[in-house]
This record gives sequence, structure tokens and C-alpha cells, in this order.
Amino acid sequence: QVQLVESGGGLVQAGGSLRLSCAASGRTFITYAMAWFRQAPGKERETVAAISWSGGATYYADSVKGRFTISRDNAKNTVFLEMNSLKPEDTAVYYCAARSDPVMRIEIRTYKYWGQGIQVTVSS
Repeated sequence: QVQLVESGGGLVQAGGSLRLSCAASGRTFITYAMAWFRQAPGKERETVAAISWSGGATYYADSVKGRFTISRDNAKNTVFLEMNSLKPEDTAVYYCAARSDPVMRIEIRTYKYWGQGIQVTVSS
């Protein structure tokens, strides 16, 4: 069983930055691929970014490419999402998720463990 706890969300003005963190329990974190998803009101949950167990492979949605960076620190069982040049359309609840496989995937259904979600609000 893996527990994920997100932190770092909040309210920021357009053009600003936030850094989300996701702390994972368990000794097998290094074997999990990780991802960040988001869900805006009235919209479906979407994949934002994903990272393989080593960090050697990453994925970004077109809407965040060049602005967001996903990374991980396996020694600290933590995955990060650095968000720069934020836009009002980035406003959503952001979720951290883990899959019991080191290979990165982007499909939501492939992620077994989920955090509770954290609000990110970008004002114009």
C-alpha cells in the first residue's frame, strides 16, 4: 500500500510560480512511475506530466510543455511539479499518482495509488 500526500498548492497571480510536492510512503517508491494529473471544475481529469522510476523518461501535456517540470528524489520518496508562467487556465485540483511499475505511462487508468488532491488557483 502506498500513501501519497500533496503539498505546495495555493493562490497565485498569472505569470507566477508554484512548486507542488508529493510525499510517498513505502520502501518501494523507487519502483513506481509517478505522474501529476489535474481536474478543473466541469472538466475531465487530465494528465499533466509523468516520470519514470529513474527520472530518465518524462512526459508533458502540450498545454504545460516548457512551463512545467516534473522531477523526483528517490532518496526522499518525493516527486515534484515545478510550475512557472502560470495561467488562469491552469486552475484545477492537482493530483499525484503512482503506478506499481517503473515504466512511465500517461493513461489515468494505469495509476493505482492517488493523493487527495490539492487546489491550485491562478488569478488573472
